[in-house]
Amino acid sequence: MHNKIRCRTAAWVVASFLGSGGLAAQAGELVYEPLNPSFGGDPFVGSYLLNKAQAQDTNTNPDARDFDPTSPTERLVQSLESRMISQLISDVSAGELSEGSFTSNDFGVVVRDDGGQLTIDVTDRVTGDVTTINVGGLGVGDF
Repeated sequence: MHNKIRCRTAAWVVASFLGSGGLAAQAGELVYEPLNPSFGGDPFVGSYLLNKAQAQDTNTNPDARDFDPTSPTERLVQSLESRMISQLISDVSAGELSEGSFTSNDFGVVVRDDGGQLTIDVTDRVTGDVTTINVGGLGVGDF
């Protein structure tokens, strides 16, 4: 009995499909429209595509350095050290001092006037490397 019901249902579905003339299929011309502006697409889509690509990018550059932001205290110390070294160089070049030095945890700076030539020795306290900077042609107050 179940087989008769299934056959009648299947026959009814096929008959109604054929009776309605089937599904009329219509086809049109296929036209390729590129999305990517590099290939002739809309230029306003470029930033959208770039943002999508960057959001999906999970690769990291193996040569990139890790960025370690400095704290406000470290920035203040760097600024004060820079200001003190600048003042030291100004004082020596103006003739107020013949030699001056500044020492921090990372480096030491010695500034001296060698007869009109300003000599700055910077010593890296970790490695012991010394860098000498000579600035010639300075008169009193020219710096």
